[in-house]
Amino acid sequence: MNENNWLADQFEANRAHLKAAAYRMLGSRSEAEDAVQEAWLRLTRADRTEVGNLAGWLTTVVARICLDMLRARKTRREEPLETSVHAAIADPAKDPERDAAFADSVGVALLVVLQTLAPAERVAFVLHDMFDLPFDEIAPIIGRSSAAARQLASRARRRVQGADETPDVDLGRKRTIAEAFLTASRNGDLQALIAVLAPDVVFRLDATAARFGAFGERRGASEVAELFKGRAQAAEIAIVDGELGFVVRVAGQIRVVVAFTIADNRIAAIEAIADPDHLERLEYSILRD
Repeated sequence: MNENNWLADQFEANRAHLKAAAYRMLGSRSEAEDAVQEAWLRLTRADRTEVGNLAGWLTTVVARICLDMLRARKTRREEPLETSVHAAIADPAKDPERDAAFADSVGVALLVVLQTLAPAERVAFVLHDMFDLPFDEIAPIIGRSSAAARQLASRARRRVQGADETPDVDLGRKRTIAEAFLTASRNGDLQALIAVLAPDVVFRLDATAARFGAFGERRGASEVAELFKGRAQAAEIAIVDGELGFVVRVAGQIRVVVAFTIADNRIAAIEAIADPDHLERLEYSILRD
């Protein structure tokens, strides 16, 4: 058996798993099939020496494709499914018996709830809660830290379980914390900054943001507070992938998006994103008074 045939056989052995993951993330069988097919095309173009765990590599690729598709839906403001959840599941032009079994395994009610989640929330929840992927592996897929990925999945889980009954109250509390951080930063109030930061807070930034600021990762409340003291003058508070954060404009263009991970009434992680390609895929909205 030559290498191409072996690769095709290995891909087919993983197809059902990949399609199931894509279907849960997208809620559309046709889109799930498109995502899996795109993963195959990427595999054929990849450097095989860099693919160690093929199943893991394929799952990661499919998840990234699905995340891009979910974010593209938001940009186009299109309906997430071909017509409706039921139509996406039961397509009479296909195999109704097989589709019914597939739908039962996922659950129409679950698909409906998943549609309400932000793209990164949905991907983090599906990969962790349904496919047992660790947060350390989910984090680079969604472009966030492990702590942020855990937070996104946790919030998604509460919504799926129907326990997130007071989202406005939760958002309001987090907004108060975020605004306190920005006020303290603008005023250069070091002690007020430390007060809203978790003792073990981590500040991370991508390579583009690092070039803007000429600094790297920081850890600990004192060090992070010192870094932000006197800054954030042009920051605008925003929701970033479902969490509070802020954006920075330069000459009218959004150049940096900063996301907070807030836990136990403190900011536990801060992530700065400035890579243009990543900014295009992020879901964020500026909050107005």
